[in-house]
Amino acid sequence: MGYIASIDQGTTSTRCVIVDKQGTIVASSQVEHTQFHPQQGWVEHDAAEIWTNTEAVIAGALAQGGFTKDDIDAIGITNQRETTVLWDRATGEPVAPAIVWQDTRTAAMVAAMADQTDAIRATTGLPPATYFSGPKVRWLLDNTPGLQDRAEAGEIAFGTMDSWLIFKLTGRHVTDVTNASRTMLVDLATGEWDDAMCELIGVPKDVLPEIVPSVGVVAAARGDLAGVPVAGILGDQQAALFGQGGISQGDAKNTYGTGCFLLVNTGLKPVQSNAGLLTTIAYQIGSGRLHYALEGSVAVAGSAVQWLRDNMGMIETSPEIESLASEVEDNGGVYFVPAFSGLFAPRWRPDARGVIAGLTHYATKAHLARAVLEATAFQTAEVLEAVEQDTGIRMTELRVDGGMAANNLLMQFQADILDMPVVVPENLETTAMGAAFAAGLAVGYWRGPDDIRDLSVEDRRFEPNMSEERRAETRHGWEKAVTRSLSWVDEPPST
Repeated sequence: MGYIASIDQGTTSTRCVIVDKQGTIVASSQVEHTQFHPQQGWVEHDAAEIWTNTEAVIAGALAQGGFTKDDIDAIGITNQRETTVLWDRATGEPVAPAIVWQDTRTAAMVAAMADQTDAIRATTGLPPATYFSGPKVRWLLDNTPGLQDRAEAGEIAFGTMDSWLIFKLTGRHVTDVTNASRTMLVDLATGEWDDAMCELIGVPKDVLPEIVPSVGVVAAARGDLAGVPVAGILGDQQAALFGQGGISQGDAKNTYGTGCFLLVNTGLKPVQSNAGLLTTIAYQIGSGRLHYALEGSVAVAGSAVQWLRDNMGMIETSPEIESLASEVEDNGGVYFVPAFSGLFAPRWRPDARGVIAGLTHYATKAHLARAVLEATAFQTAEVLEAVEQDTGIRMTELRVDGGMAANNLLMQFQADILDMPVVVPENLETTAMGAAFAAGLAVGYWRGPDDIRDLSVEDRRFEPNMSEERRAETRHGWEKAVTRSLSWVDEPPST
């Protein structure tokens, strides 16, 4: 019996896991990469460092499990989605730092598109926002000497991290439909690059990768996995939905990672949001039809815990926040709004900035730790309400995953503030599992979608245990704190 290798290239680290037919991770290797903040609002990665780390985690996972490439049947790839890389087609080297999805340097550019928001949403499912890849490409072409001419000459390739890793692994320049749908350059109805959007943003089509299905053989790898087919590609949040078995209309999940992302499978038709959500492609299996999702994207979740750890020095490791926050029974009237890069769904307020509100002499670091955790739950509640408004469906439970889903205090507060059960799966690595499932389906390792749905097993369930009066009171406090965070930035910074 063979295995599936899944490469999970995230915002803060890269991991390779090896999965067996029962959906069990039998080997794993992970390496963090550097976060660069050269200016306020700028976030960059070194794509070359990420590739070096990818090679290291592949070798590490194989060594840990005592495997060779002959034991691996297929490779799946999942990735931080909108992070943008440009590289030299001939040398395979990056020509500029990668601009991370959290980066806000394109604020002036997207603000100039505000009067076209409805038209852009109708085509791409997305509002003009600094979040997406297309404007980041335009910024790099504008601000890297000689790059525009080289792009027009066909010398430069653009890709999100999936494209970058596949190019380095196989030599092919491709992306899948889920990652392509996050660029502001794709027509959602067709899943193809849209000429009008490319022209509007100013992205030469010569730099764009070929768009391929999420499930399907792309090419054979080189290096330590030489000859093994790359057969599954999914953006990280779509991979988490897939990994939770969310392949039917109405299935939903919320992933608590660096950010927080709630996706609802809306089936074969894109649903345009009236409540501040994103319409996106959920997956495509082979030559089959596109499947769509509504998504609520929260920019800061786990990264707020990292901020408390690294910038404020209040904890030494991220898991310590649970024990610190558990020292107090509630937030003591303290609210934390983590609008480090503005507020994403459903508000879409790039002018917001982070605030701590409600401080008194009574407040301690434990209250602040609790407020940091509660901020993720409050933002999730807003997104879930927007989903219900758009779909008209009242959800009965929330399926969750990601690193922060291991935090019992957060999960209980999430159930309380939603007034619905929160269900945690046995395997929290649903992003990596989704990419593994996609690759395995492509090569016949699993027979069909029903096989992967059966592999998602419930581990913990949190039932709501908060009075309606207390719920209303704490939500009111959150709303007041958010109001204080708005209109902090007077105007978008210049490019």
